[in-house]
Amino acid sequence: MEVETKDFDYSKRSQWLRAAVLGANDGLVSTASLMMGVGAVKQDIKVMILTGFAGLVAGACSMAIGEFVSVYSQLDIEVAQMKRDNGRHRDEEEDEKEKESLPNPIHAAAASALAFSVGAMVPLLAASFIREYKVRLGVVLGAVSFALVVFGWLGAVLGKAPTLRSCVRVLVGGWLAMAITFGLTKLIGSSGL
Repeated sequence: MEVETKDFDYSKRSQWLRAAVLGANDGLVSTASLMMGVGAVKQDIKVMILTGFAGLVAGACSMAIGEFVSVYSQLDIEVAQMKRDNGRHRDEEEDEKEKESLPNPIHAAAASALAFSVGAMVPLLAASFIREYKVRLGVVLGAVSFALVVFGWLGAVLGKAPTLRSCVRVLVGGWLAMAITFGLTKLIGSSGL
């Protein structure tokens, strides 16, 4: 069993792992940043939750459509290559294996939308039950920070990469996105625009 683990090529996981971690992380950071940005100028919980919900729906749709178009383009290229290769002598078993390995745009779109939605639910749930403005911002920041560390750790563990570096990179990136959105929105909101 140890030999199998040693010989496993973790780079084979990279495509689906990247899509899942990217989708969840994007949902988390985008939605949290939107909520923090609106929270910089509006203290109303309803406005913050509606902003987060709109971000979840828009982001999940955008991720799904983007992934569908991207994977469909990849599928078109691979099918065209298979047709060119069919001019050469190939056996039936080889053709079947190749058809099974073709990417599925519908599955990719659904997985991307789901991953984004899972990430986006973290700040939404964190903010949903806290009326006090400053406490709500703190809880969202805390929940999102914890989730960022978990996503960084999970991506590193599944890919057998250094965990600390991954966690720090994901955490600092998320903090920067939220801080920039909060700061710029506060600046624009206070200037009377």
